[in-house]
Formats: sequence, C-alpha cells, structure tokens
Amino acid sequence: MTVQTKNTINFNLQIILKYWILFFVIINYETKLFSQNLPEIINNKKIATENYLPDFSFAGYQFGEKQIPKISENIILATDFGVIPNDGLDDSKSLLKAIEAANKVQGNGVLQLPAGKLILSTVLYLERSNFVLRGAGTGEGGTEIFCPRPMMYFKNPASLNELREYLVEFDKRQIEKENNIDLPFSQYAWSGGFIWTQVPGERVKSYLGKYDTPQVVLAKVVEGKRGEHIIEVSETDGLNVGDVVQLELFNTEGEQGAIITDLYKNTNVKVGSHHWAFPTLPIVRQQVEITAINKNKVTIKSPLTISIKPSYKAQLVEWKHLKEVGIEHFKITFPSTPYVAHHVEQGYNGIFLTRLFNSWVNDIVIENAESGILTEEIANVTIQNIVTQGSNLAHYTVAMAGVHNVLVKNLRVYNKAIHPLSFNTFSTKNVYQQCEVFVNPVLDQHSGANHQNLFDNITVHLSPLENKTYPLFAGGGAGYWKPSHGSYSTFWNLNVQLFSKLDLKVPIELNGMKDGPFSRIIGVHGNHSFVVRYEPNSYQEFINLPINLEPSLYNYQLKNRIKK
Repeated sequence: MTVQTKNTINFNLQIILKYWILFFVIINYETKLFSQNLPEIINNKKIATENYLPDFSFAGYQFGEKQIPKISENIILATDFGVIPNDGLDDSKSLLKAIEAANKVQGNGVLQLPAGKLILSTVLYLERSNFVLRGAGTGEGGTEIFCPRPMMYFKNPASLNELREYLVEFDKRQIEKENNIDLPFSQYAWSGGFIWTQVPGERVKSYLGKYDTPQVVLAKVVEGKRGEHIIEVSETDGLNVGDVVQLELFNTEGEQGAIITDLYKNTNVKVGSHHWAFPTLPIVRQQVEITAINKNKVTIKSPLTISIKPSYKAQLVEWKHLKEVGIEHFKITFPSTPYVAHHVEQGYNGIFLTRLFNSWVNDIVIENAESGILTEEIANVTIQNIVTQGSNLAHYTVAMAGVHNVLVKNLRVYNKAIHPLSFNTFSTKNVYQQCEVFVNPVLDQHSGANHQNLFDNITVHLSPLENKTYPLFAGGGAGYWKPSHGSYSTFWNLNVQLFSKLDLKVPIELNGMKDGPFSRIIGVHGNHSFVVRYEPNSYQEFINLPINLEPSLYNYQLKNRIKK
C-alpha cells in the first residue's frame, strides 16, 4: 500500500468520524429539544410526583384500544316496514315496526334507514345489545330525521315518573323576575330524547329516596389505591373475569366525611349539603370491568379515581346495561322555535343515552335541538364526529352526566348553547377531545362530585369582554352540589382564537372558576397572549405555548399504555 493510499484512507476515516460526531450531536440536540418542549408534568419525574395527573387513556369504546366496528351482518331495511322517505307523511309507526323486527334478530343487527327525509313524532327506544341504528350519511343524499313536535306533547315516559314527581315535590322552578318568568322545570331539561337507549324497567337515576331498592351487592371492597387497578374484596364468589360491575363509594361520616376531604383536598371551597344529606347515595361510582381474580384481590381494567378507605363502605354491585349499541350516519332536525327559558325546555332533544357500555355514536348532525346528546350512567362509549348547529338557543350540545370513561371526539358546535361542553354530576375520567366551539364557548364543570375529567386539545372562538376578560372556565350546577368539580380536572393544549385583533400589549384574562381545586391547566395558547385565573391551587404550565410534540394528552397516554 502506498503512502498516498494510506493518507487517502486516513483522510476519509477522519471525514466519516466527523460526520458521525455531527450526527450524534444533532441527535442529542434533537433529544434535548424534544425534552424541553414537553410539559414538566409529564417529563419531569419530580414535578410529576408532586402534581398528580390522572391517566385518561381508558376513555372510549373498548377502553380506546379498538376502533368502532363496522357491522355488516343482519341488515334490516326500514323501507321493508313501510318507511317511505320524502313523502311528507309521518314515519313513526313504520319505524317502530322496524325496531320491533330488529329486536327479534339473533346476534348483531342493523336497522338501515333510507336516504331522504323521514318524519318522526314519537320516541324510538333502543333496548337491546348488539344493535346499530344506521342512516345513509349526514351530507347531501343522506338521511334526515325531522321531528316536528316536541316530546312535551307525547305520553309521559314511564322511566321519568320519578323525575316528574321530584320536580313537583320540591317545586323546582325557573324564576327570572327581570323577565317575568316563574315556570316549573321541564322533565326534558336534562333528560329524554327522540332516540333513547334504555334497559326496560331499570331506574337510571335516583331522585327520591322512597324509590331506593336494595342493590345486588356482589362484594364489599376493603382497600384500593388511587390510580391503581387492584382492589381487595371481602369475597369473590359472585365475581367473574369479564364481568362489568359498578364500584360505589359512600359518605357515611356526615359533613366532615373523609371522602369529601379526598375529593376536594381540604381546600377552602364551599361544599354543598348533598355530599352528606343522602348517606345511601354513592358519591363516587365507576363502572369497572374485571380482568383478573386472585384470591381476594380483583384487578379492574381502568384505575381508581380515589383511594378506598374503610369508612367509604365501598362495594361492587350488579350493573345492568346494554353493550355494542351504535347510532350512526344521519341528521336530526327540529323546527326553529322561540326560546322560553332555562330549564323550561319543550323536549326537542336528539339522543338520550342510558345504561350503555362499549357503544358508540358516530357521524351525526343535530340542528335546532334544545339538547343534542344527553347521557346518564354510561361507560366506555365513544361519541365522535358530531355537529350541532341551528338558530335555537340550546341547553346542552353533547353533555356528560353520571358517566365514566366516555370519549367525545371531534364535536363541532356552531350553535349558541348555555353549556356547550359540560361535565355534570358524578362524571369521572371522561374526555372532550379535538372539539371546537365557534359561539360563546364555555368549558362547564357542573358540580355534583364530578372529578378527573379532561378537556383535551380543544379550540374555542371568542370575543373578550370590554374589560379584556372572558369567563371561559364556568362552574354551573346547584349550590347543594357545589363545588364545581373535584381535584385534578385537566385542560391540555387549549387553543383560544379571538375574533378581533387587539392590542398585543394587553393580555386577555381567561377566568370564571373560583371553586375548582387542584386543576391542571397546561398549554393555553392562541392568536393573542393570555393569563389564566383559576382558583384554588391550580397547576399551570405552558401558558401562551402550544404543546406541539404531544397535542393530545389522551393520545399520548394511550400510546404509552399500549406500548407497555
């Protein structure tokens, strides 16, 4: 080998070495850059340990681990039972016949609605599992269900008997002296819908203690830690792997109960009397799936929201429900009607979901509803690709009440609503993800011991008030169920878009919450500068910075969980 060849080889090796060094420098720099652009609450072990962040990744159909299925067997055509679109005649009786036929089908069943305009003037009750109500789409050439009359003109639903009695007994009224309004609450203010899932004969919500009946108790729960999956039970004879049951925790210690301290972390917030006035009413509840049983240790699929103490008298009880129910691909429309008053709704409600597990609502447009989609006692349901629109003032768009692990994804709100996005009484570990509110946005948390819910990668459009503030973080609900929420409610990557250009030297204050303890507010940003006032004891990070590397906390947590 010549000297010249050796020099050439050495020169080339030096070049290769330099490129390798440069490569590692770039990789190391990008790693640091990646690290620096993640919030510390998920990237710094010390910060994460000191500031608990719930795992929200179990929300949605099949705990987020599977896509919504496309059922293709046993398709029943509504037209075979007399449903004729676009003829201007009422299709209610024919639709009821079609549902009756679908209920007799073994295995999966799909009731296929035709394209065109259908007229509905009754409630369609969906009362079986493994059933899909499907239209031909929401766009041109799709299915429209037009509901010309509100439910107030229908026969009173038997399942709302207790609610009606409660409203009368406690004289629940909407009183607005300035508007000369003194009217009784409507049974449809937060319940009911033209499409209504239910387990026949099952009570959905407790309003009057005299109707309480003994629960089918499967086991007493002795111990369990917040964020973990293993609970210790008194016995396992009534439990099986695969069972979906309800975990209930009670306040048996009155106004100073330890469970109240656990929910609100002993902060200086006013706690309403309903937290201790009904000791037989579970104040925390989760619908849980049993994945393993080992002696007296039971493993549940999703983690506990709070630790279980002996004084909570925790128990696993039977939970009757439907599963694998789908509602998809159609539009529901109501006429344009004058607004009466809050809580005095006539019954133009689109969909009411009760007693559901591992189910879905997908690709639905709802126009001029008083409430688009209402929920009560459902778990692991995905509600996605929803549009609410119209000229009427709505009470709710898609609301979550008394539900667990529900995912509302890609909701677009074009209509004005009192509570555009709302977590209500007893709601836990639910997620609004990638939703957008175009009119008077409010991120409502509606009291009633709701806790550990997530607003994830939400976009809102607003005009600030004259004093350069906007009450984005609302806390609704009755005083007897205050405060507005429990600990660890989370806001992640909130995109705030102002309609008008303002003096960039003046930040806009986003406020509205004074009784929401220990919230996590991470990644509030937009087309202006903002300050966030959220009380008490909120953890704030990435204010005026988008979280570009992990725009969705739900997706980030789900990805990491599935990897394990």
